[in-house]
Amino acid sequence: MKALSEPLEQLNSFIQVKEYLQEGKGPVHISGTEGSDRVFVMNGCAESADVRLVVTYDEERANRLYEDFRFYEKNVLIYPSKDVLFFSADIHGNAIVRRRMEIFKSLIEGERCTIVLTVDALLDKIPELSYIKSKIISLKEGDSLDVDKFKSRLVELGYEKTETVEGVGEFAIRGGIIDIFPLTEETPYRIDMWDDEIDTIRSFDVESQRSIEWVESVNIYPATEMVLSKTRINKGIKAIEAELKPYEEKLRKSFRTEAAHRIKKEVDALKEQLTEFNGAIGVDGFVDYFYSKTMSLLDCIPADACILLDEPRRIKECADMYMGNFNSAMKSRLEGGYILPGQLELLYPYESIAEKFAARRTVLFSALYYKDEIIPEVFHVEIEAKTVISYKNSFEALVADIERWKSKDYRIILISPSATRGRRLADNLMNVQVSCFFSEDKKRVLKDREMMITTGRLRSGFEFPDMKLAVISEGDIFTSRTAGKSKNKKKSQYSGEVIKSYTDISVGDYVIHEKYGIGIYRGIEQVEVDNVYKDYITIEYAAGGKLYVLASEVDEIQKYSDKEGRRPKINKLGGGEWDKTRKRVKGHVAEVAKELVTLYAKRRDGKGHVYPADTVWQKEFEEMFPYEETEDQKNAINDTKKDMESTKIMDRLVCGDVGFGKTEVAIRAAFKAVSDSRQVAYLVPTTILAEQHYNTFKERMKDFPIEIRLLCRFCTPKEVRETIKDLKAGRVDIVIGTHRLLSKDVEFKQLGLLIIDEEQRFGVTHKEKIKQMKVNVDVLTLTATPIPRTLHMSLIGVRDMSILEEPPVDRRAIQTYVLEYDPELVREAIRRELARKGQVFYVYNRVNNIDEITRQVSGLVPEAVVEYAHGQMSERELEDIMLRFIKGEIDVLVSTTIIETGLDIPNANTMIIHDAENYGLSQLYQLRGRVGRSDRAAYAFLMYKKDKLIKETAEKRLKAIREFTDLGSGIKVSMKDLEIRGAGNLLGADQSGHMEAVGYDLYCKMLNDAIKKERGEEVEEHFDTTVKLPFDAFIPSTYVRNEFIKLDLYKRISQIMDGSDYDDLVDEMTDRFGDLPKEVVNLMDVSLLKSRANKAYITSIVLNNAELSFGMYRDAKIDTDKIDHMLNGYFGKMRFVFGKTPAFVLKAGLLTESEIWHQVDQVVSDIEGLVTA
Repeated sequence: MKALSEPLEQLNSFIQVKEYLQEGKGPVHISGTEGSDRVFVMNGCAESADVRLVVTYDEERANRLYEDFRFYEKNVLIYPSKDVLFFSADIHGNAIVRRRMEIFKSLIEGERCTIVLTVDALLDKIPELSYIKSKIISLKEGDSLDVDKFKSRLVELGYEKTETVEGVGEFAIRGGIIDIFPLTEETPYRIDMWDDEIDTIRSFDVESQRSIEWVESVNIYPATEMVLSKTRINKGIKAIEAELKPYEEKLRKSFRTEAAHRIKKEVDALKEQLTEFNGAIGVDGFVDYFYSKTMSLLDCIPADACILLDEPRRIKECADMYMGNFNSAMKSRLEGGYILPGQLELLYPYESIAEKFAARRTVLFSALYYKDEIIPEVFHVEIEAKTVISYKNSFEALVADIERWKSKDYRIILISPSATRGRRLADNLMNVQVSCFFSEDKKRVLKDREMMITTGRLRSGFEFPDMKLAVISEGDIFTSRTAGKSKNKKKSQYSGEVIKSYTDISVGDYVIHEKYGIGIYRGIEQVEVDNVYKDYITIEYAAGGKLYVLASEVDEIQKYSDKEGRRPKINKLGGGEWDKTRKRVKGHVAEVAKELVTLYAKRRDGKGHVYPADTVWQKEFEEMFPYEETEDQKNAINDTKKDMESTKIMDRLVCGDVGFGKTEVAIRAAFKAVSDSRQVAYLVPTTILAEQHYNTFKERMKDFPIEIRLLCRFCTPKEVRETIKDLKAGRVDIVIGTHRLLSKDVEFKQLGLLIIDEEQRFGVTHKEKIKQMKVNVDVLTLTATPIPRTLHMSLIGVRDMSILEEPPVDRRAIQTYVLEYDPELVREAIRRELARKGQVFYVYNRVNNIDEITRQVSGLVPEAVVEYAHGQMSERELEDIMLRFIKGEIDVLVSTTIIETGLDIPNANTMIIHDAENYGLSQLYQLRGRVGRSDRAAYAFLMYKKDKLIKETAEKRLKAIREFTDLGSGIKVSMKDLEIRGAGNLLGADQSGHMEAVGYDLYCKMLNDAIKKERGEEVEEHFDTTVKLPFDAFIPSTYVRNEFIKLDLYKRISQIMDGSDYDDLVDEMTDRFGDLPKEVVNLMDVSLLKSRANKAYITSIVLNNAELSFGMYRDAKIDTDKIDHMLNGYFGKMRFVFGKTPAFVLKAGLLTESEIWHQVDQVVSDIEGLVTA
């Protein structure tokens, strides 16, 4: 932007800086800048360089620099540090490697880019960039490709072979179709082969697996920085063995046999994985053994790149601290026999990096001037800069500053994120006689005293007195919005049902057949009946019973889900037990539906208090919210207000994970109620939560005359008496409390709104009192348990719900490490968190020796206060410990999984999970979600016992590891058990038993029907249509090999409803697997036929002894007067048979396959013509 750069380029001191840099005389030092103003000068210094390397001292600072640089440059990238100590021991996902590989790609392809990093990322040793470049695979349409060699190369490059490509770094081969998700690309690609030639290359969508667009070529970059060929592996193993032998002997000679045994075992495991799987956990820690030449990222950037150092003194401190921690931890690990001596040399010393800075085009930036001891400068200049002080919504203060600057001949630029808002700001300023204009012309140069408003995202403004330049960001004016935050509009990627319940059915799982009950899934078998081949799903029942279900009728089967993960009782085929269970549950479901519908109608028809539209105060209060609301939050807030402004009595449920903003919805509803002279009661299950919410409400409402009180056991008897008295007199506007609020002595003058947090956690007696309180009062219920999408759909119209699925903008991804338990790593993880004044959760799930583990942890970090908490403590004892933890009096809390779900402890950002292999994925997901609730980086360390995994076969071990890796890289996690818990909470605990009896999905289906019936809507009777025609109809293994995918396809084929579904699925299958074989075409034709026949009330279509029979549903809605006319059209070849199962029977004779299809189609069309409704 010329208006910005022009004043800087005219500054004499800056002209000198540019001259020194161009002549390459050595490092230049600029002091006087600090925030966004520093980035402005940095950008000016490096304007002409294609590659700019910005080095800083911590991750938070790197993120701020990244945001600021994006105002000036498009291609700004963060190069993440590997955090070598943990990374080399970790079964890591590929998120970090992906971000680093994107930077290598930019450098290899010569793109203009700005790379921001912390200094520790420069200390890493990486293979030479030329080596990575030599491993890139380029594919073009028309190229020849040997698929087997290509597969071997991909494995060597670190890609993982899967059945379906769902994530980065995976590939799949199905006949002549190759799917691959390159590490540096946004989408995966599908390569269609014609013999040994590439016919087409198309990008495709991971979710739908459908092609998006044709491309001519694609480059596949390695999926790992350490590409290991067989030769390189052998060379590395030799080097490792050469060092192992003398070191092992040395340990044994000094009687450290346990350490000697351990290092031998570590190396053997590494060798096994390298030779078997071409890669290994922790191989990054052996980089020097496999590569004779390594380099730092600094060596990869071109010679004319510009290096910008953000506070060199702090950079050196950061490097020294990182190096010190690394060395002390590695020395302890060396003594314990966890590593080889050569692994101590895994990092470059900072001095060698600083020498390289000194020899390049480097600019040092500091707020105050000092001479750097390591990097000698050739020139120093001071550029005075001031940060624009926030105006806190005061337009008058802004106008006063503009007038002051104009009187000093300043050029002024105001930057707004949107053109609409920018124009409005210009109009507002013009209305108060401030001369300014809006322009998006980036080349425009300003004159003295001119003021321009333009578009862009700048975190905060700045002023340069020597340049007579002032820059204001919109965030400086309106402080209620955090400046520079880009709003993420993207909805959650996996909204609703997170997992397709069919793709995760494995052999041995419990399944439910709607007619026959609970059995065990035994896989797909191909069976020949009357010379016709079809696939059948085999289900095993009690007493040796076996049921064969046509794979095309798979939608009658559901995976059995139970919130406790217990084994269900298997039913007996032909026994009446399952029918009894279904009838019992159906009765209970009808009662639930009746209760829900009656309650809803009562509240809807009752007359509630009508609140007025938002007041000026309400708007002002909402603008003071310091964050950007998510779309879901906005919707929940608007729905709540609509309820309050209507005549009905509000009964809204707000569901959303902790930290997703439910409390803000409640705060705004409470403010609205108080504004209309109504009182608010906020009921929470625990004392700590009451205090947390009390503090939040006090903080948010401090600028308004609202009386907020707390009622719980932390209050003195005198405070309790006063609060109760003032509530009755109407002097208290909002009261927040535990079940103490439900006591008889608590009375309100005019209660208008009741907010209930986690209602399911109150006891039966408390719930009854809550019910009495609810009468004629608006109610807002909040819960953190996810509500199942299926249940949500059933309850639309009987329960008002708002679901918050979108995480807040500030939420940082949690860096997850999966590693073998190692006391050294535990010590290091805790010390790092304590060094940044944070706290640690240590999860250990056995109560019997939790005190012993606490002592062990305390021994590792004697400087820390370590205490434990578990569910068998008294409620008061537990609350007191949690309260001390929240107040920061405890550094490390060793706890069972009872860690309070609703608690918000933003200062606890490291979690260590002991024996992580004993937890289910969703349990780990939930636990992990308790850290990372602030804008700080959070860490989760999942520690497993290595010996436990080693006893398993190599394949099983890798499968377990892969599950953990999925969690680490944030790929979808099964939410099924969480959803079932949510369903139990929503419908009441007594329903859980019935849900378990018939399975969750079937229960939801029954509930849906019961609600429709209760509301007087027509519920169609369900009946099945069977088709028995002499065609092979199945999915051959040569077409789709994987049983999960096959099962999912059978399910989707069985759900074809019309021609458009049919065409859609044909397109997708052709795209994914190639042309459809005849058997699959038959299968799809039969499915479409079944759908048409079912709508025409046909229960069966059978060809037997040259007769085609079309069985009819007894209560079919057809025009019987038209039957004779239809029969006449077949000239005596068709008759209508009455009886138990009415049917149309046609003498068909001997027909070919295509004639049978034609004849069946004709009859079904004629029967469709008889249907009356």
